[in-house]
Amino acid sequence: MHVAQFNISKPRHRIDSPRMAGFVNSFDRVNAAADRSPGFVWRYVATGADAAALPRDGDDEVIANLSLWKTVADLENYVRNTVHRQVYDMREHWFADLGRPHFVMWLVPEGHRPTMEEAFGRLGHLRRHGDSDHAFGWDGLPHIERWLEARHS
Repeated sequence: MHVAQFNISKPRHRIDSPRMAGFVNSFDRVNAAADRSPGFVWRYVATGADAAALPRDGDDEVIANLSLWKTVADLENYVRNTVHRQVYDMREHWFADLGRPHFVMWLVPEGHRPTMEEAFGRLGHLRRHGDSDHAFGWDGLPHIERWLEARHS
């Protein structure tokens, strides 16, 4: 099994605004760090019609990120110990607080590539039901770790 992660954010300003330049200018560097990180498997890249058809979070237009990792520990290492951390620490300058969960993880079989629709569905499930085996956030990890241990024993 791999770990899918999905997160959304709503820019405070238009993406081409000078106020968003710090985020935009770090985008390639952050993705390159993910590509080089141990445990990175895959990232959704929208092209052509896919980019224009990105689902919305209710009425809000959002930036969405969907990727796969071998383990939660690999994802956590990338989030906390790479250039991603520097950008993440600046998020309040660039992105509005959505007032509800904006990040979700779930387990997928190796080889599965989740769609944006699947990812928004998992996020919606987390928002409605809280952490579960179906969809969980960082706070749900103690539960999912116990589930994984039981499943492999």
